[in-house]
Amino acid sequence: MLDVKMIERGLEKPGKTKGGLARAMGVRPGAVSEILSGIRLIKASEIAPIIEYLELNSVPIMGRVGAGASIEPEYEQVPPEGLGEVELPFPVSEETIAFQVAGDSMLPKYENGDIIVVYREQRYPLSSFYGEEAAVRLKSGERYLKTIERGNSAGLVNLTSFNAKPINGVKLEWIGEICVTLPRGQIERLRSKTASRNRKVVRAHGGRTSEK
Repeated sequence: MLDVKMIERGLEKPGKTKGGLARAMGVRPGAVSEILSGIRLIKASEIAPIIEYLELNSVPIMGRVGAGASIEPEYEQVPPEGLGEVELPFPVSEETIAFQVAGDSMLPKYENGDIIVVYREQRYPLSSFYGEEAAVRLKSGERYLKTIERGNSAGLVNLTSFNAKPINGVKLEWIGEICVTLPRGQIERLRSKTASRNRKVVRAHGGRTSEK
């Protein structure tokens, strides 16, 4: 759901201005200030240009999460900004990050190459995740996409998959609660749509990219 806080967050990004947003929306400059102050409501036709201009649907991909073999921190060195971004068909909270699924132990629900979007910070205690699938990081550093089950003693869990042996008696350092799952095919279609839109923008401006 698009709200004022999301717009304010988007305007804090480098190069994003009220004037630029107004042009993207096709409205007079003062309309953006009126929206931010609550005087004016956002029209349905304005939602898409707001999301596109402010890039409110972009989520950083912070690496891979293992559904089968583990993904160890030494295997990939991820820069703070991530390995790229994935654009969703709707706005998302700034508190989210994405991982690409690697492996097939969670078939048929998750396939190799799918993207899961999770909350950056763990929001609830361990006990609330028993029986749920989540992205997890072990105390030893490995990352998995697994179902979390209660272990034999306090603080320990068992990690289970549809098609792999369980990992028993491990401690978790972090739990990434899943909020969105994007199948690999959908990701490819979204990227193709974005590329097509960008090509149209370039052609419309005589080969020059337009200000966002």
